[in-house]
Amino acid sequence: MISRDTAALRRIAATVAATLVLGGCTRDHEGQGGDPSGPPPAASRPEAGPTASTEPPAECPASGVRIRSTGGDAAMGLRALGLELVNCGEHPYQLNGYPVLHVFDEEREPVMLRVVNGAKEITSGFDQPPRPVTLLAGERATAVVLWRNLVTDSTVVATNGEFLTVAPAAAQPADEVDPDGPIDLGNTGRIGVSAWKKATT
Repeated sequence: MISRDTAALRRIAATVAATLVLGGCTRDHEGQGGDPSGPPPAASRPEAGPTASTEPPAECPASGVRIRSTGGDAAMGLRALGLELVNCGEHPYQLNGYPVLHVFDEEREPVMLRVVNGAKEITSGFDQPPRPVTLLAGERATAVVLWRNLVTDSTVVATNGEFLTVAPAAAQPADEVDPDGPIDLGNTGRIGVSAWKKATT
């Protein structure tokens, strides 16, 4: 299991390293770390389906950053989804913490689950603590969302999420991102996420 997970995580690293060229905007915004377990802010509730990554990028949001997925990978029940945050503004953007996740079912109702910062309960290799990150205009940060499609109790209904929103930090505006397939949590009731890390070119 460890060797198979390692091979999968190598593929994930390549996915997360993908680049994206985005347009500019004019507002600076400073992110802050926070607890992702609270309810989603009203502005983050999705009203439309995920936007395909092949569509041209929209105007830079007022927050000064845009978040998207960079594709998923799956191996032996381990799921991973790359995230990319781009500073599409003109001023430096500060990060220090973990992405804030909210998962919704096919009816767009929130899925009750526990977010594990660092993902140590799911797999190894993503437990580096958060560090302050400064993104200049056009620079990127990455993170990885991880979960397992695992059923340990046949009496508990398996959970599937269909939509995902991601915010840079608690109380910050969220973007809806394409989860690249169902978020099939089995009956684990948890999903993990790594800390934001500055991407290297």
